[in-house]
Amino acid sequence: MSPTRHPSAIVIIPARGGSERVPGKNLLPLAGIPLLAHSILHARGSKLVQEVIVSTDNPKIAEVAKEYGATVIKRPHDLANAKATSESALLHVLDERKKKCKADPDLVVFLQCTSPVRKHDDIDNAITQLINEDADSLFSATRNHAFIWNSTPEGPQSLTYDHRTRKREQDMEVQYRENGSIYVTKTAVLRANGNRLGGKMTVYLMDEMHSFQVDTPAQVDLLRWVVRREIQDWPKDIDLIVFDFDGVMTDNTVLTRANGHESVRCNRGDGLGIASLRRAGIPMIVLSTEEHPVVAARCKKLKLPCFQGLQDKAAFLKKYTKKEKIDLKRTAYLGNDVNDLSCLEIVGLPVVTADAHPDVMHAAHVVLSTSGGKGAVREFADKMLAARKKK
Repeated sequence: MSPTRHPSAIVIIPARGGSERVPGKNLLPLAGIPLLAHSILHARGSKLVQEVIVSTDNPKIAEVAKEYGATVIKRPHDLANAKATSESALLHVLDERKKKCKADPDLVVFLQCTSPVRKHDDIDNAITQLINEDADSLFSATRNHAFIWNSTPEGPQSLTYDHRTRKREQDMEVQYRENGSIYVTKTAVLRANGNRLGGKMTVYLMDEMHSFQVDTPAQVDLLRWVVRREIQDWPKDIDLIVFDFDGVMTDNTVLTRANGHESVRCNRGDGLGIASLRRAGIPMIVLSTEEHPVVAARCKKLKLPCFQGLQDKAAFLKKYTKKEKIDLKRTAYLGNDVNDLSCLEIVGLPVVTADAHPDVMHAAHVVLSTSGGKGAVREFADKMLAARKKK
C-alpha cells in the first residue's frame, strides 16, 4: 500500500447485548450519553473512515447506534454469546457487506466500545501510522513498567523482570500493554488469518489516561470521572439556559418560622452571575417542581421567567423549546436531584452541582465544584461566559 494513497477504511464496533460482569454495559450512561455512543462519535469524527458500523444482536443497542449515526448490522445469536470472538463479528460484517455488493475496504478499524476515552484524532493517527510504516496490523497500547508475577505450581515467578536483579522502572526493557481501544488491520490479513493482528505489526501508543476501559463494576465510577474530565470544554453556542430552583439557587434547606412561613438561603454571587449571562444576551428560565411564593419572589428579583408546579419538567421543556424554536441540543440545564434527570437527559449541556444526588451524576457532562446555594450558579455563569469568549 503506497504511503501517499488514502486507503478505504471502515470502523466496526461489536456491541452484543449480553454482559456478564457489568449488566447492560454497552448502554451504560457516561457523561450523559451511552457508553457505545462515545466510540461511534469518535469514529464519525474521523476524516479517513468512510463508514461506521455497529454489530449487535440487541434491539436497544441497534436503536442507540442508529440514533448516533452508525449503520447497524444484525449479528446472529451464535456469534453473540460469551464464547464468540470479536473476529467472528468483524468477518460477519464484511460478509454481510459483500452480500449487498459492497467491496471489502482496504482497512478495518476495530473499536471496542468499552474504551470511551480517546483523543479526537487517535483513529486517524493510528490509520496514518499503519500506512506510513507499511504495516499489516496495528494495536493501541500504553507503556508498561509493571512488575508482573506468574502463578506456577512451584510458587510465584517474576514474569516481566528478574527479581534477583531488580531494575529501576526506567531501566527496564520497553513493554507494551494492549489497551483494547483501537485495532487497524488490512482486510486481506484479517480474512487470511481470522485474527485482528497478523503480518507486520506496529504499536500505536496512548497515554494511561486515555487507556481506561470498562470491564468491571468497580471501574464504572472511575470511568465516569475520567470521561467528564475529558469533555470539560463547554460548548460555545448555547441558546437557552434552564435552572432548577431548589438545590441549585438554594442550599436545599428550608427555614420554617413559628407562624409557618418558610424562607430559603440564596447566594448573592449567583445573582451577579445571572446578570452577567443576561448582558451576554443568553435567554434563561427557571423550572420548579414545587410551587411556592419564595420561588416567584426570588425569580422576580433576578428578572428570570419562572414556571412552577411542574410534575413533568421534561415535557414542559420540550413544549417550551418547540414553541420558542430552540434546539434542545443547544440548551443547557443546571440541576441537582432526581426530578431533574429527565431534563438532563435531553439537553445538549447537562450540568449538576457538586452536591447533586448520585443518581443524576451519571447524566452530567459537567459536575461543578460548588454546591447549590453556595455559588454554583455563579460558577456555571463564569464558565459559560469564558467559553463564549473563546469563539
